[in-house]
Amino acid sequence: MTTDPIAAPIPAPDPAPASAANAAASARPSAEPSAADGPLPRPVPVVLDVDTGVDDACALLLAALHPGLDLRAVTCVGGNAPVDDVVRNTLLVLETAGRADVPVARGADRPLLERPVDARHVHGEDGMGELGWGPAAHDPDPRHAVELLRDVCREAARAGRPVTLVPLAPLTNIALLLRTYPDVAQGISRIIFMGGAANVGNATASAEFNVFHDPEAAAVVLDAAADLGIAVTMYGLDVFYEPVVDRALAAELVAVGGRGPAELGGRLLEFQHERFAREASTIGDAGAVCAVLAPEGLTTESLPLRVELAGAWSRGRTIVDRRDWTGDMAHDPHGEAPVRIDVALEVDGERYARLWADTLLGAGERS
Repeated sequence: MTTDPIAAPIPAPDPAPASAANAAASARPSAEPSAADGPLPRPVPVVLDVDTGVDDACALLLAALHPGLDLRAVTCVGGNAPVDDVVRNTLLVLETAGRADVPVARGADRPLLERPVDARHVHGEDGMGELGWGPAAHDPDPRHAVELLRDVCREAARAGRPVTLVPLAPLTNIALLLRTYPDVAQGISRIIFMGGAANVGNATASAEFNVFHDPEAAAVVLDAAADLGIAVTMYGLDVFYEPVVDRALAAELVAVGGRGPAELGGRLLEFQHERFAREASTIGDAGAVCAVLAPEGLTTESLPLRVELAGAWSRGRTIVDRRDWTGDMAHDPHGEAPVRIDVALEVDGERYARLWADTLLGAGERS
């Protein structure tokens, strides 16, 4: 997840939030596919790498509950909170969603080179908006996160159903995976990561938090993915703030009660509303999961990209090259970046917010 999801400057005008009124409207599309529409498509196998985190929790709820996704595993890394808190929070979210079957593994507790920082000023001391719910009853997988990722990806390759890898956190675990076990590329169909930006920063004026937290890891992942032929999409700050849920819809979620997934999602958003004095809060990382389910809601462009590793004021910045004339290269000693990825530039924020809320409300109705 990125830091300061509400307090950070929003580069575009505030989108219309998903509200309780339009969420309840009869025209609202169901998150649950219907057999009446024809044969149901096979769920997309996904693996999430998280630093849970308020909006990582929102993403986990969507991935765990939506029938269009097959959540194979979740791996944890230090970021928004120390890694042991991340593991605790992740287990709680999955148990709340009724998905204690999903293996959860502890990963890197610090960046490759930097000392760790956290974002508890955004997510609360517990990383979960001071939720106050007790810990989950089940334990994490005994494997290290990189080992769990290795095993899941290799099995996906053997089965001929590669996973979509969705990192929502600093990319430390993924860098270690791709450089230690490059054969796992056969089991990864695409990487969709939340991080970076073409136009704006939040951890600094230049850099987004996830990349800023471990820029070397981000550079390694992008280089390794290019070497191994893995397609990459960057879901960054340019779209991160657009899918938002207002106070009324958050209250509707909380009112479902029962300490279920709808109540949890609503309470997490209410925490953000209060902490940042906003009428609507972003679902943040959950938007990257929405991009797996509804890629047509995301506008991307294939662009060259570098990660700044040395700049005094720009370390951790994702430098996205949007020049459209090759003559611009004439006086550039660096030339075009060797890595090219799909960069998200626009998103249907209302659609993604409603997809998230509909999924949680549907889970509440079924419970």
